Amino acid sequence: MFTALKARKSKIILVLALLLFSIGALFIIRYRTGGDEKPIRCIDCNIVLVSFDTLRADHVGAYGYTKNTTPTIDKFAQEGFVFTNAISVTSWTLPSHMSWFTGVYPSQHKVLNKFTVTNDGQEEITNLEKVSPGMLTLAEILKQNGYKTGGFTGGAGVNHEFGFDKGFDIYTDDKEFAGFSDSIPKALDWISQNKDEKIFVFLHGYDIHGQYVPEGGYDFRFLDFEYSGKLDGSKEEQKDLREEGLARGQIFLTPEDVKFLTSLYDEKVQRADKKFAQFVEKYSEMGLKDKTLFILTSDHGEELYEHGRIDHGHSLYEELIKIPLIIAFPGLKGETKISEQVGSIDFMPTILDLVGIEKSETLERQMSGRSLKSLMGGNRVALDVFPETDYRYDTFQRAIRTSDSWKLITDLENKSRQLYFLNKDSQERENKADSEASQFNKLNQLLIQHLNKFGVSTSQQNGR
Repeated sequence: MFTALKARKSKIILVLALLLFSIGALFIIRYRTGGDEKPIRCIDCNIVLVSFDTLRADHVGAYGYTKNTTPTIDKFAQEGFVFTNAISVTSWTLPSHMSWFTGVYPSQHKVLNKFTVTNDGQEEITNLEKVSPGMLTLAEILKQNGYKTGGFTGGAGVNHEFGFDKGFDIYTDDKEFAGFSDSIPKALDWISQNKDEKIFVFLHGYDIHGQYVPEGGYDFRFLDFEYSGKLDGSKEEQKDLREEGLARGQIFLTPEDVKFLTSLYDEKVQRADKKFAQFVEKYSEMGLKDKTLFILTSDHGEELYEHGRIDHGHSLYEELIKIPLIIAFPGLKGETKISEQVGSIDFMPTILDLVGIEKSETLERQMSGRSLKSLMGGNRVALDVFPETDYRYDTFQRAIRTSDSWKLITDLENKSRQLYFLNKDSQERENKADSEASQFNKLNQLLIQHLNKFGVSTSQQNGR
């Protein structure tokens, strides 16, 4: 009898434990979605997609950076989804943004460089409609579904000549390497005229880019030592260092030079964040923030001499492809961090999914990316990402970054191979291509299969 009572008591305790667990799980679901069991969506919301061009994830406060560079971005993270392992599918502006707007890898949309060499040897500006006729863009789909569409950019690598204006009612790019000081007033003016409509805003600025210098010059707010080196932080100097790195494969900087350049980078990040704060303030005054889906991200990072160079585009190392990605919309409570690997080709399907737009069969066939909504709802998905760069026909690199943190980088021109286990070597110092033959062969085969989908051979140079 005593045994029976004990068993009955154990069952009661088990039932109570399961009940408490269920209540707790339900609380978490309600907590994350604003107090009810509605799906994680923002149906018919306005959309603001912000591109902080050249922003590294590891220089953002929400990603652990200790300097106060991004208070505005961090505030969005505090009530949104923070993807801690977001990977750009390329390492420079033009192909990266085009992948955002098409949901495919650069090798699929084929806007790989600013110029395309024709069959007769002539160069012409690469345009999406010419190289990939009929490929649908995010702005097109949103416009078809009742959105007013406005793009406000810093020009240069996102110029309309490449096809970025496809689907936009208005698209501004009249200045080269312009910052938020130029794009934000234009955006706010257009938004004020369309605030009663459903709007999609693409807001972009080069404030953090090497070819941008703050209005009035630097104030050196993050420089914590007396610098007496050769550098001055000008855009002309940045260009010279970039070109030297491309020509020689490396440049020479002292530790003090690197600290100096890093301090200037952080200053530009903080200044960009402050300008974005001004946008948010004006946007909120129009009564729009509480019905808006915000996506804050970057097209690529920036090398600050981690591998012997500066700038971007020339490689696929972590400092160039790890980007911030923060998604926020009304009803969310608290920060939710998602550690699963995601790719920048996932932006387009995610946006469409969150605002409730059904994708046509044609669009489903086009996109290689997938919606991140299931991850935001608590599901877990393992996915590999395949970054690539053909920057200025100077480098031809392809990579695979696996969901379990292995990374293989191949060079289609010089046939070099680099294999890293990022969990133990996040700075990519120890090439294991020879010592981990089995792992190398596994990743190499996966990469070959991926490239074969787009007709790219690993035995030949892809490009000119």
